[in-house]
Amino acid sequence: MSSDATTGTEGAAAGATGPGDLSEASRKLLEQSFNDGNFELIDQLVAPDAVSHDPAAPPGIRDLRGPEGIKRMATMYRAAFPDLRMSVDDVIAAEDKVVLRWHSEGTHRGELAGLAPTGARGSVTGISIDRWKDGKLVEAWVEWDNFGLARQLGAAPPEGGVAEKIGIGVHRLTAAWMRRKNQG
Repeated sequence: MSSDATTGTEGAAAGATGPGDLSEASRKLLEQSFNDGNFELIDQLVAPDAVSHDPAAPPGIRDLRGPEGIKRMATMYRAAFPDLRMSVDDVIAAEDKVVLRWHSEGTHRGELAGLAPTGARGSVTGISIDRWKDGKLVEAWVEWDNFGLARQLGAAPPEGGVAEKIGIGVHRLTAAWMRRKNQG
């Protein structure tokens, strides 16, 4: 398998097929859709039946296909973090895939999947892998530090705090109960 590593090139279009063009298309899709709400770009670059594998996606968005899924995710995060900034730090492209290492930051001023606004500043890092076919994004895998964000927004206990220790204790009791249940 041959591979090309790149940090992106200028001039990607919907018909892009080379690793450099795809790199720039992936970068633009991430940054412009989330930072600027450029939904026209989503319509241009995402296949109608594209699949996104993001375990952090809420149930109402998780099963959506095509441009609508990305639009709904971008809308949700832009509403929760009006000053949201997503930036690509590294890009690696090989054949039909582009890997993005990115970070995002913003101030939690709107509801996020049921979490009331906190006014807290949050920042996370993540990695996305995009698969392209005929100049369109057809599949994406996304992993990011959603637990870290939950901690920053007060939705999960702070590391090393009393609440975390209680949670670990409850988990140990639950795990012991599950082991007994699953052995019989």
